[in-house]
Amino acid sequence: MSVPQTVSDSRELPPPVQKQTWTKARIAGVALLCLWGLASLGIALFLVSSWNPELFQRYAPQYLSGLWITVQLVAISVVVGAALAVPIALGRRSDNRVVSAAAYGYVYFFRGTPLIAQVFLVYYGLGSFRPELQAVGLWGFFREAWYCALFAFTLNTSAYQAEILRGAIENVGRGQWEAASALGLSRLQTLRKIIIPQAATVALRPLGNEVVLMLKGSAIVAIITVYDLMGETRRAYARTFDFQTYVWAALIYLGLVEILRMAVDRIERRLTRHLRR
Repeated sequence: MSVPQTVSDSRELPPPVQKQTWTKARIAGVALLCLWGLASLGIALFLVSSWNPELFQRYAPQYLSGLWITVQLVAISVVVGAALAVPIALGRRSDNRVVSAAAYGYVYFFRGTPLIAQVFLVYYGLGSFRPELQAVGLWGFFREAWYCALFAFTLNTSAYQAEILRGAIENVGRGQWEAASALGLSRLQTLRKIIIPQAATVALRPLGNEVVLMLKGSAIVAIITVYDLMGETRRAYARTFDFQTYVWAALIYLGLVEILRMAVDRIERRLTRHLRR
């Protein structure tokens, strides 16, 4: 009688689960995380215990007014800056050395210097040219702090958006240009119908980050007497010396950033819905 042969199982057993070792770096990370949690809990308990509804009701209208100024400043500067960024980005890619050098110099200056220095140059520096500005009818614009901040913010964000757009355009394959040329499309038609729509998906996240940075950077306009959200916060603190006034501002900024993040996520899902099919 034949002995039945044992059929070997060719399936490999999963590797043994290795225990996580508590290294010094891991212990330090957990300790810092616990400290951060305790600090956050302490701040939350402090705010709850020291909440002053009368103070909040008194300054809530001023905060809403400052919030509206902040939203206007950031929205207008980003939109106008986006319109300026397109020719600047195309100029950076131009074969003309003069145009390319001018676009590069513009981007280099506004990305290489602090935003607050640019605001000061516009607000204080252009005041030295008051007779010349009056002669061309621009003094009425540049004598207002809000318009000076808007002008400086627009120039700054246009430089950053131009570099984002340039990188996104260069990310599109060369074959797209060649296919459009084979179809007889002009360079402008190729950019508008083929290159820009593809580059928009790549540039969306960096552009969203740029808007967030502009939102947080807008707080510096309070230094030049623009009563935006931070300006109203400084005025409220100067009258009350209550720490809560700055906490309210921080929470409002945090909420705005979260709204922007969700908006960018939704736009990205909509633009890339064809990739998920």
